[in-house]
Amino acid sequence: MIPLVGVVLDAPDPQKLARFYCELLGWELDADEETWATALSPDGGTKLSFQLEPNYRTPTWPSETEKPQMQLHLDFRVDDLEAAHQHATSLGARLQDFQPQPDVRVYADPVGHIFCFFV
Repeated sequence: MIPLVGVVLDAPDPQKLARFYCELLGWELDADEETWATALSPDGGTKLSFQLEPNYRTPTWPSETEKPQMQLHLDFRVDDLEAAHQHATSLGARLQDFQPQPDVRVYADPVGHIFCFFV
């Protein structure tokens, strides 16, 4: 068995994006360097890391021909969809126009990575 210990997202400012996810999820900031930052789950589970990509281009959701496509998205289970929505948008997340299911909300983080809340 090979455990998944983390996911790495490209970002034009890794430190700023790591801080966004730490605030969003209630996680702790670990590595905090100019080109690499890491958000750690308090339960020691999977971590999120962010690496500098100066040529980062925001993906589209839903995908469009000839535009950068989303390669992955993050899913987070929440107890209260409305409370999670208020929290996320207060931090700078943007609710997306296209919502595929009534019990899921799709957002873009401050640089455009897609994530979902679901109950």
